Amino acid sequence: MMEKRPLVWLSAEYSGFATQAAELREWRLIPIAIDTELGKGDIRSDSTWVGVFDVSELSSDQLAVASSWLEALRVEHWVAVLDSGQVDNPEVCSLINRYCEDYHTLPIQSERLHGILGHLWGMSELHARTPHSTPLSYHDFALEGESPAIRHTRELLGKFAHTEEPVLIYGENGTGKETAAKFIHNNSARRHKPLVVINCAALPPSLTQNELFGHEKGSFTHAMSAQKGRIETADGGTLLLVGVDELTPEQQSAILRFLQEGQIERIGGCRTIEVDARLIATSTSPLEQLVASGRFRSDVFYRLGSLHVLLPPLRERKEDILPLANRILSAAPSSAGPRRLADTTKICLGKHPWPGNLRELQNRMRQALLLGESLVIEPGDMGFGRTPANDQSRSQELSLDAFRSQADRQAISVSLALAQNNISAAARLLNISRVSFYRLMDKHQVPHRTSVSSSKSD
Repeated sequence: MMEKRPLVWLSAEYSGFATQAAELREWRLIPIAIDTELGKGDIRSDSTWVGVFDVSELSSDQLAVASSWLEALRVEHWVAVLDSGQVDNPEVCSLINRYCEDYHTLPIQSERLHGILGHLWGMSELHARTPHSTPLSYHDFALEGESPAIRHTRELLGKFAHTEEPVLIYGENGTGKETAAKFIHNNSARRHKPLVVINCAALPPSLTQNELFGHEKGSFTHAMSAQKGRIETADGGTLLLVGVDELTPEQQSAILRFLQEGQIERIGGCRTIEVDARLIATSTSPLEQLVASGRFRSDVFYRLGSLHVLLPPLRERKEDILPLANRILSAAPSSAGPRRLADTTKICLGKHPWPGNLRELQNRMRQALLLGESLVIEPGDMGFGRTPANDQSRSQELSLDAFRSQADRQAISVSLALAQNNISAAARLLNISRVSFYRLMDKHQVPHRTSVSSSKSD
């Protein structure tokens, strides 16, 4: 007998689950109630590719946290189930457009829903069997180079790796802060223990306690078993707080006891749990300035560690730019032959201010590899539309924020082109969450659909 394929079913509560399980006999349903613990982000195995997002009974409060669930569960393909009247609900439409491949209106027709799910499963299975190369990410070479700035940074990170002290890593967007943190962990005595990464910007304020500290059995409705939080899973290893400057004052207060004493308490628990985890934090903004403005707690800042490192921006690593660009070229597959940079392109590489740093270099190179029509990469292939002299004079007229905005728009456009307008894939190329990708699209007014596409099932 063929083993049933797993199917995640995310809904308001468990009440209607038995009925759905009887209707979809070919699937092994995994029920998730949206009001239960969010810490089960590893609920699926590598072979769980599809899920049903049952919107029909969700309250407005549950709709507000649904995106956090859809991100955390990491299911590749979602199919929404909703009442016909919900098609006109802008909030529901936005969730479906962002996260779902298709939708199905009530009442459920089991054969039709099974056909949709089976097709999506088959496409995932086919994709998994197809050999494909992963594009080189700037994280793979962020610390490479022979410029004095990056050599000093590597030396400093190597020294920090041999201590147990907390480390705070500063740097502009795209300089490789997370790569530096992983370098410290991988070269430390804790390298054989877990490295637990928490993206502070994506941490929902209402779910912070449960996400970080976990809960005990029976601490709230449907808490059927005890669940470790993210901090506890880092015991013996390293806890990495990415974007610690994004924490709200309430979230800062929540982690203060762990920073002070290395202790936590699960929700609903009465015992103190000792956690031995080395702390590394990254920040784009200078925390001293945030403390001075009252946006960051001074007691939290001082407990993040006395070891600080500032990653150099790419404009301070001019001699590394051309070798890194060639590194990306050499790693890129090409059936037509090896690609090379034109002399004028090399000049542009040296003149450009690189507000997006390594991420911008990666994205411009990917654009050139995708759009370039010859083996020689010209300035226009990388989005350098002006001569180097004009670039320099023009750069004096524009603010650094303008350059950064231009780099962000460039990153969005290139990643969407590479991912064939698949939002999830484009976000993965930029190493950010889908929610963050949508925020960038909204910020820079990159259009996206706000209503359910008519091409989807109804």
